Amino acid sequence: MTGQDPTAIEIDTSKPHPARMYDWYLGGKDNYPVDEVMGRRMPALDPRVPVMARVNRAFMHRATRRLAQRGVRQFLDIGTGIPTEPNLHQVAQRIAPDARVVYCDNDPIVPAHAAALLRGTPQGVTEYLQADVRDPDAIIEGARRILDLDRPVALSLVALLHFIPDEDGAHALVSRLLSAPPSGSYLMATHATADFTPEESAAAGKLKAAGVTLALRSPEEFARFFSGLDLVDPGVEIVHKWHPDLGEPVPGQDDGVIPGYGAVARKP
Repeated sequence: MTGQDPTAIEIDTSKPHPARMYDWYLGGKDNYPVDEVMGRRMPALDPRVPVMARVNRAFMHRATRRLAQRGVRQFLDIGTGIPTEPNLHQVAQRIAPDARVVYCDNDPIVPAHAAALLRGTPQGVTEYLQADVRDPDAIIEGARRILDLDRPVALSLVALLHFIPDEDGAHALVSRLLSAPPSGSYLMATHATADFTPEESAAAGKLKAAGVTLALRSPEEFARFFSGLDLVDPGVEIVHKWHPDLGEPVPGQDDGVIPGYGAVARKP
């Protein structure tokens, strides 16, 4: 695995980080008290947030499985978070042992704990890239050393885009990332929404002072990220209703509507 020496990294434990909060929701141990504190505050916005974390992970499994079955052999997962089993490369390489997977995150704790879980098949490649989605050129440059960008790539942005507001150029970032791989590539993404809990989700603005910014978008706003792409049936859908046939249900996912959308689309 490439990346920083885990003994040399500096981890900021003074404010929460989405990757570590996500780890806490999934029952992991690679998080800090500040992440748990914020993690416990999030259900005040919507009590289904912990279930949403697991539903997002399950969507990633299903979307990866579908694309691998359709012949995709390269994956770029941005905002991967702290890996949990099974992770994207394990799902992809069970179907295609020669699949090449690049993980990317901006939290230095990820490479410190990821080495064991990023061991892939002998036929495939599994690597880690330390970079921020707000620097797409650095991601493309790093990915190019591992992936063949003349061949299709599946770009995974699961549970990431709602942390990037429009004023930070969210749509331009996605467009730049999609400009690198060729026709036949895919974008798979999920996104939190306030559509089903507007009163509770209005409190999201209070989290900004604590270092967590949430841009909760409507399905139409989420669909803008797929402009110019061919959406895979059924298009933009509530996360756990996107091809449930491809995976096992998450406990609690049917206790009301999960406040998030998912979609997969192909670059023509």
